[in-house]
Amino acid sequence: MGEHSFFTLSVHAGEDREANFGALSVPIYPASVFAFTDAEEGIAIHNYERPGYFYGRLGNPTVSALEKAMAELEGADDAIGFASGMAAISAAILTAAKTGDHIVAPESMYSTTTNLLRHIAERFDIETTFVDATEAGAYAAAIRPETKLFWIETPSNPLVGITDIRRVTAVAKEHGVMTVADNTFATPFNQQPIELGCDAVIHSATKYLGGHSDLTAGVLAGKADFVDRARHGQAKLFGGNIAPQVAWLVLRGIKTLALRMERHNANAMQLATDLTGHPKVSAVHYPGLEGHKGHAIAASQMRGFGGMMGVDVGTAEAAKDLVNKLRVCTFATSLGGVETLVQPVALMTHATLSAEERARAGVSDGLLRISVGIEDINDIRQDIYDALA
Repeated sequence: MGEHSFFTLSVHAGEDREANFGALSVPIYPASVFAFTDAEEGIAIHNYERPGYFYGRLGNPTVSALEKAMAELEGADDAIGFASGMAAISAAILTAAKTGDHIVAPESMYSTTTNLLRHIAERFDIETTFVDATEAGAYAAAIRPETKLFWIETPSNPLVGITDIRRVTAVAKEHGVMTVADNTFATPFNQQPIELGCDAVIHSATKYLGGHSDLTAGVLAGKADFVDRARHGQAKLFGGNIAPQVAWLVLRGIKTLALRMERHNANAMQLATDLTGHPKVSAVHYPGLEGHKGHAIAASQMRGFGGMMGVDVGTAEAAKDLVNKLRVCTFATSLGGVETLVQPVALMTHATLSAEERARAGVSDGLLRISVGIEDINDIRQDIYDALA
């Protein structure tokens, strides 16, 4: 269905009505074991010589529907569902790199990815150089003979920094380096990194894909050979497989992804514009603003600027005071749900980093991460104005 609008694709992605007796909603197959009709079929399916299912950790029809849908939405050859975004991230990294290899990654990004990369440096001698990913040339400057992976996260967490995907992937191809993009903040509605040159993308499907703060899941999508290696390596051996019930929830969320993202984009753009210049706000980080460092690049590689922003209110005390006064918006971690979520970054998601590491990543004590929901923008804005007052 690649020739159709994303609005149409998100409704119909992963469909196989003939296989599901005409059901408009993909059935949930709560089965961990699948029977064979005869020895020849069973041996062939078990040894991947013909399609079929035999054990839940290694395949399930509901999970396959999600994987097909995500491959379609991202323009990928194939996809794998995982139990969490971190399961997808670790599978992608450990499929691309082994002991002695080198990775280049953003110094400002999701802190648990940063901590994972530090962990595998200590435990498995897979070293990472952290760079200013808003400067595409920083990736090229960090290349070594043993570099195997460029990790990209754009827009980044929490400062929504923008990486020029085309430029970074062009450098990677010149040097035979894999590129994987965390596309969680943008979603395939706003950005398709594979179309821009990436080999693979990951998602925390817990966020916008599910969209309702009611599940935990992850997805890896990309080139067939890379996904196949991940499927028979990390996914099979580490066992972070997604449950069919959760895969069904993600599929249901995807059906309204385009509509929700359209509203997230519009609300965030309006809120960022309104908060710019507010006397109690020292900075607003949002790629839709013309003053944002990455605005021109974002406009060239994104269809919309997303629902995430960083708002700096100056001090940790001011940040705590604001979240304590919210009435419409919600003080909570995570992001990407229908409700507006606000959290002080330095005190929570990035508290695991040292003060020096946070400073290098640009995370100030007064930084709030706002996941702008789909409520009425006037109610969101008034709630934040009242909390600031």
